[in-house]
Formats: sequence, structure tokens, C-alpha cells
Amino acid sequence: MTRYVLRVVSLAAALGLWQLLTSLKVDLWLRFSQFPTVADVARAFAGRVSGSDYWTDLTDSLIRILTGFALAAVLGVATGVLVARSRVAEDLLGPVLEVVRPIPAIALVPVAILLFPSNEQGIVFITCTAAFFPVMVSTRHAVRALTPVWEEAVRTMGGGRWRILGSVVLPGALPGIFGGLSVGIGVSWICVISAEMISGQYGVGYRTWQDYTVVNYPGVFVGMATIGVLGWVTSTAVELLGRWLTRWLPRTSYVPGGRPRAARPGVVAAPRQGDVAVQADSESQKQSDAQQQGRGDTGKEARNEHFV
Repeated sequence: MTRYVLRVVSLAAALGLWQLLTSLKVDLWLRFSQFPTVADVARAFAGRVSGSDYWTDLTDSLIRILTGFALAAVLGVATGVLVARSRVAEDLLGPVLEVVRPIPAIALVPVAILLFPSNEQGIVFITCTAAFFPVMVSTRHAVRALTPVWEEAVRTMGGGRWRILGSVVLPGALPGIFGGLSVGIGVSWICVISAEMISGQYGVGYRTWQDYTVVNYPGVFVGMATIGVLGWVTSTAVELLGRWLTRWLPRTSYVPGGRPRAARPGVVAAPRQGDVAVQADSESQKQSDAQQQGRGDTGKEARNEHFV
């Protein structure tokens, strides 16, 4: 609860500083007099939420981002695994991918306009392209970093190529894959908003650009806040899905301050699970050593009697 309180306090402090600087119209080096106050943005947000256009824009942007991101996730994971596992695929696809990868996705807007018959398909294409390369690169590195011993163990037990893919490659690369998906969802939001500003007809980005052209700055900040909240929600959903799918992985526990808590004087600390296990192992080892020693003593007595 302390961590959540700190997060709320930090957000409230940022909003309070924003309100203070804009209400006092502070102009030192940054011109806060041009900014709308938090109260102005809140009033604009309340007026926008009460209308139907806000929810239409929100739905259109979510459909575009989810469609493009889903396509990028499937194509990026498949391409990353293929390039990492096949030398022929790496030689054929690698040069093309490395040449196209540095090109910003927003620079592909003219290409999307020329290729696709509608702006909607072009926006989905730009969103998919933006998320594809982070997913593909992270998947490729994650697959190449796998230990070869695991694959050899599956081969030793008679497993084929598909068995190795399902039992070793994909489970082992899941942490790296979800790292790329977390980056890809953020890049997708950046590019889908930019694409909506250029060639869209509806959406949060389109509405934000329209507010800017008519000098409605509180409406611009409403769009920015909406984009930030949507990006945070979607990235959190991807992270939670990744934690659920990789729940079999060992995870380190968070210790505030990086130091274990010391026991208070006069209080006997409860033994931890690991300590109990270690103590049980040591006791069982002592019993086993005692039994072996007892057998050795019995054998010596038997040999002595036989000798006598």
C-alpha cells in the first residue's frame, strides 16, 4: 500500500506543480503562460466525455492499434524464430529486414496511401510495421540465446523439430518475446496517432490535430492525456499477460532499500522455508552418516569374530 500511495502522491504533485506554474503564468525560460491550467483541461475533458465523438474516436483508435499490434505480434514472432533457426531464411530475409528497419514507420504514410485502397487499412499497416521490428528483433535474440543443451536433450529422447519448437524454443524465448511486445505496443501508439493526424478521419490523433488547428489547447491536452492513459493500460495488459504465461519462471522478490530486514532484539525470527529445507537436509545427511558408520562398526565386529 505504501508504494501505491507514493505513486498517487507523485502524480498529484505533478498536477499540482502544473496548476501552480500555469495559474501564476510563470515565464522564465519555459513559457507556462501559454499552457492551459489543469482546471481548464478538466473542464474540456468533462465536455468531451459527455459527447459521442469522444467515444467514437476512442473506439476507432483502439481497433486500429489492436488489429495492427496483433498482426505484428504473430508476424514478428514467426519471422524472428525463422531467422534465428534457419540460415537460409537469415540470408534471404536478413538483408531486406535490416534495410527497412531503420526507416521510421511514419515515413511509410505515402507508401500506405499508394498501396491500400482506404486510409483505414493504411493506418493498420503503419501500426503493424511499427510494432513488427521490435518484436522480431527481440524474438531473434531470445531464440539465439537459448542453451543448446536443452535442444540436445529433446533430440536424445527422440523429439523432432516441432517438438523442439514447442517444448524448448517458444517457452525459453517467452521472456524476450514479451519484452519486444512491451516495446512494440508503445511504438504502435506513437505511430497510429501520427498516422491519424496525417491521413485519418476519426481517432484520438485526428481529433487532437483538429483541436490544434483551431487553437483549442485544452482539447489538445485532453487528447494527450487520453493517449497516455490508453498506452499505459495496453502496455500493462501486455506485461500482465507475459507474467501469467511465464509464471513458471523463478522471480526475485523486491526488498525495499536492497537490504534484508534485521530481527528486533528479543524476537526469535521464524525460520524461512529455505532454511528449514537446508536444516532437514543436514539432519538427514547426519542420520545417513550415522547409519553408515553403524554398519561399518557392525561389519568390523563381524570380521573380528570371524577372525577369532
